[in-house]
Amino acid sequence: MSESAPTSTPEQLRHAEGITGASILLDKVTKRYPGQAKPAVDGLTLEIPAGKMVMFVGPSGCGKTTTLKMINRLIEPTEGRIVLNGEDVTKKDGDQLRRKIGYVIQAGGLFPHMTVAANIAIVPKMLGWDKERIAARVDELLELVSLDPGVYRNRFPKELSGGQQQRVGVARALAADPPVLLMDEPFGAVDPITRQRLQDELLQIQADLQKTIVCVTHDFDEAVKLGDWIAIFDEGARLVQYDTPERILGDPANEFVENFIGSGAGLKQLTLTRVGDAPLAAAVTGRPGEAAADVLERVKTAGHGHAVIVDARQRPLQWLSRRQLSRLQTISPVLDPKLPVVGSRATLNDALDTMLVSSAGAALVTGRRDAFEGVIDVQTVMAAITKAHEAAAMDSMDAPVGTNTGAIPAAAEPAEPLAAGEGRTGQ
Repeated sequence: MSESAPTSTPEQLRHAEGITGASILLDKVTKRYPGQAKPAVDGLTLEIPAGKMVMFVGPSGCGKTTTLKMINRLIEPTEGRIVLNGEDVTKKDGDQLRRKIGYVIQAGGLFPHMTVAANIAIVPKMLGWDKERIAARVDELLELVSLDPGVYRNRFPKELSGGQQQRVGVARALAADPPVLLMDEPFGAVDPITRQRLQDELLQIQADLQKTIVCVTHDFDEAVKLGDWIAIFDEGARLVQYDTPERILGDPANEFVENFIGSGAGLKQLTLTRVGDAPLAAAVTGRPGEAAADVLERVKTAGHGHAVIVDARQRPLQWLSRRQLSRLQTISPVLDPKLPVVGSRATLNDALDTMLVSSAGAALVTGRRDAFEGVIDVQTVMAAITKAHEAAAMDSMDAPVGTNTGAIPAAAEPAEPLAAGEGRTGQ
């Protein structure tokens, strides 16, 4: 009789799938503050799957930030357990735990007297990394968040825009390659355009790294755009609904959720599909320094109306019509500040917003390192919306467990005891 093949552990399976995050289980967690009649968090059991992004939303004072901070024990729970990758970390040294969990707050929370590099290097230094390894990691992370290391490494926070500070804050949180990233209103202090770009950047980073990310936000549209799962809380961190964005929009659990979603739930469906999931049209491209007549000839041969001018790194600079090309002799390297560009991880809603300001009635799509990938138009968006609705109707994926009773529903009980690092699933 042949020997059976060795069984892979849940952790080995996660790494094989490219997941670098860790599962989290809040097990009957309660937080009481002296002098308060009701707990801030009351008997919360919440399963957060490894490699997923979970959004905490709810009215002010509902306990979502308290719940977030109990995961890394910035706030100590009064009762219950916090289980990280199968290990109960409730009694573990809090400082040691926090060095293994990234934390991002509003406006980045950078130390103003330290350079960008020094800010990012804080945790690796605490962990005893050598200078060469730290320097390499700093440059790697700056590239990851789309900041040129040569330009930004030695700058101070006051020399950065709000969006750049937030990018450095994310880089710092990822410095020691933690399995878990906690984010508390990370994009709340920036303007709407920068906010969209930071959201897209986070989605791209998550697609590459597959960390476990828990994010508190007051913006339901942001939760729909970013979250694999959304936890909607009421007062006392009472979990009202914990589900996918698609099912929360399509089948809210009760009137509280309906009111929280607000009007325009149909329009919010636009945030459920990424630009990169829609088919993109090809475009004629040109380079600065080329003869405009040559580019125009390629545009006419292809039957297109425009040419996308890209730099040496394939980043779009201009989107020139036939008329514009006919008036030029040589293509300039000037960047058009009004270029209608949207990232591949942006939503169809973002794409439509961008198209509204485009004379071409379409938008240029960029991917990794802002490289041009193709063109998206209104017709493509409408077709993608129809496809998304059909896919959502067929979705039967089980949600992770979320309850305030501390008990697992009978239908969700596993047939066998849970192995370390595994979670229960069910409604």
